[in-house]
Amino acid sequence: MFVTQLKSFFWVARLGSITQAARQLGLSQPTVTAQIKALEEMYEVELFTRQSRRLAITDAGLKLLPQIEQLLLQTAQIESSMRQSGTVQQGQLRIGATAPYYVLDIVRRYQAALPLVDISIQSGNSRQMIQALAEYQVDLATSSHLDTDPRLLRIELGRDPLALVVHVKHALARRPRQGKIALDALANDTLILRERGSMTRQLTEQMLESARVTPHKILEIASRESIREAVIRQMGISIFALHEASAHPDLVVLELAGDVPTLAEYLYCLRERQDSQLIQPFLQMAESNPV
Repeated sequence: MFVTQLKSFFWVARLGSITQAARQLGLSQPTVTAQIKALEEMYEVELFTRQSRRLAITDAGLKLLPQIEQLLLQTAQIESSMRQSGTVQQGQLRIGATAPYYVLDIVRRYQAALPLVDISIQSGNSRQMIQALAEYQVDLATSSHLDTDPRLLRIELGRDPLALVVHVKHALARRPRQGKIALDALANDTLILRERGSMTRQLTEQMLESARVTPHKILEIASRESIREAVIRQMGISIFALHEASAHPDLVVLELAGDVPTLAEYLYCLRERQDSQLIQPFLQMAESNPV
């Protein structure tokens, strides 16, 4: 219970919001609030000042935060080691993925080789997945962000150019298929983008800025799947990495003209854990996966 209470304090302090902390922990807001209140009452310390709906961490809370963060990291590391102890035929492997397209084939082969290992896949943007890996929330992470941290082992899974995704009834979809779409054709449209922190969004914005093209309107949607549904509903157009633009009868994928960036997808793990009996087979399969 004590560690659970510390987790609630840590995530509220880090995110500045009980709502976001509850979402991160998979708990209800009243539970998170009660856990922090229990800590404060038990040790007679004020961790946050409450002004209307805003929380501000106190000096006492700030002093404790680094120690609590270190403790939680150690706890997560121990839990991870215990989860993967025993025989290689069983256990749990947790994967954080920005997009599942490259990694799913490896997961399929892994399951065939180690059928008793439970696999969970959680999603997020590139930076969130690397952070989850560093905090032992996942065992492996895919990311389109090139991270050169020496603590990380990196394997390139593949790369694809950015491509335009539009509804089949959109004017651009009726252009000759052999012709590429110039970026200035996007100026009159609503462009649907991922949230900030997404590598696809970063490369798209850089490409448009270089071409001096400003879309008529920007619509921000957090998930790739929701963006796809928005394009199907003719709410705008979007830019995906080519391999992420899955087939749908209402969608058309168009090549872009000019200097189009390519989006790489990398698989990461902590170097200190690369020889883990559940992680190592996955890494070997990833290295033999054709790019």
